[in-house]
Amino acid sequence: MTPEQADLWFLPLGGTGEIGMNLNLYGHDGAWLMVDCGVTFPKPGRVAADGTVHHRGEPPVQMADPAFIADRRDRLAGLIITHGHEDHVGAVPYLWPLLQCPIYTSRFTAEILKRKLAEFDLLHRVPIIEVDTGECRQIGPFNVQWLALTHSIPDPNALMIRTGQGNIFHSGDWKLDDEPLVGHGYSPNTFTTLAREGVAAMVCDSTNATVPGHSISEATLHRGLSEAVARAEGRVVVTCFGSNIARLHTLARIARQTGRYMGLLGRSLVNMTNAARAAGLWESGDQLIQPSHLGYLPRHEVLAVATGSQGEPRTALRRLAAGNHPDFELEAGDTVIFSARAIPGNEESIEALIRNLKALGVNVITAEDAEWPIHASGHPAQAELALMYQWIEPRIAIPVHGEAEHMEAHADIARSQGVPRAMVGRNGDLFMIRPVPGIRRQVVETGRLGWQKEELIRVD
Repeated sequence: MTPEQADLWFLPLGGTGEIGMNLNLYGHDGAWLMVDCGVTFPKPGRVAADGTVHHRGEPPVQMADPAFIADRRDRLAGLIITHGHEDHVGAVPYLWPLLQCPIYTSRFTAEILKRKLAEFDLLHRVPIIEVDTGECRQIGPFNVQWLALTHSIPDPNALMIRTGQGNIFHSGDWKLDDEPLVGHGYSPNTFTTLAREGVAAMVCDSTNATVPGHSISEATLHRGLSEAVARAEGRVVVTCFGSNIARLHTLARIARQTGRYMGLLGRSLVNMTNAARAAGLWESGDQLIQPSHLGYLPRHEVLAVATGSQGEPRTALRRLAAGNHPDFELEAGDTVIFSARAIPGNEESIEALIRNLKALGVNVITAEDAEWPIHASGHPAQAELALMYQWIEPRIAIPVHGEAEHMEAHADIARSQGVPRAMVGRNGDLFMIRPVPGIRRQVVETGRLGWQKEELIRVD
């Protein structure tokens, strides 16, 4: 199956009909362009009383099966990574040997990717081309422009993919945050200009399409987090997504204001801050102390940021809850703040973790019971989706990055904004944008691969 010069296709192998393991293909004039290459984690299994999740032997890291494009890698012009979240970049070290194509991405995402590739001894084998926001690159028959948007990680980019048969706007993960705190912002003019040029299809994030209103800004979280830390009498541990550098900056500022010392617990947090430093996105005034020093400080001077907001095994917060973290032990009167919301499927693991913390006498504050906001989503709610459709004015809407409920709600929003056609499908469907719009259902076999004992195995 090879696209001809008159064809303009979209083919998702992962991330459409689900949240996670994004892997998208665009086909035109004999070539394919891949956008994102991410991982996911096993479906929820039995949760033991201590919070341990038993996944019935499934590999702990899973990703979309790239067999279709791996068999055609001579026609794969390149891979673009839109941003540095695991569900968009995490599969690259596992799958690149099957693809062996150049990778295009922004500087911060490149820093994250380089650290992943180094762990697999691939760093000097993989060609990584760093691209600036606003820049255009010719990748095979695709002319691609990187466009600034905001998300819960620095420097995410949407893509304008231009071809002789029409243009496609690929949003990546995004929100409209007027005060993102770290990294670039966005300009409405960027997108209204695209509308004047003409956009055949808009392939867009559906994660929060069922959420009314507008997502809140990162800048609004300082009050809630600051008050929670200021009221705490013992140690404070905040758990959040390690990729949210803006959230870490906010917490570092709060540490200074409340007379506490901030340290990071968890390898992914350390890797992210190192990548931010290398990309010039870490403020020099935000000093961190070695986590091994936290145990020697008076309790009221400790502010630790820990991995494990989703109740994942072997993370720092899980070890603290179990009383076996090497740096310090939680005691009655300490406080744990969940500056994150549960990813669907993780609720039982998080609830078990919270029970363990409370059994220690620890005060637990979640985003649901905080007086003021302590977490901001990185995805667009309904008002933002509507506004983007008003700006872009595509002829076709293709919702992705969501389960069926999210994508159907997204399609309804697109239609309400005057988009002539919305096409809703799932992984393995071929979305034909040109010459005649339509969907061919399940033309490509899809599935999952897992990484187990240093090899890829078929999961389903």
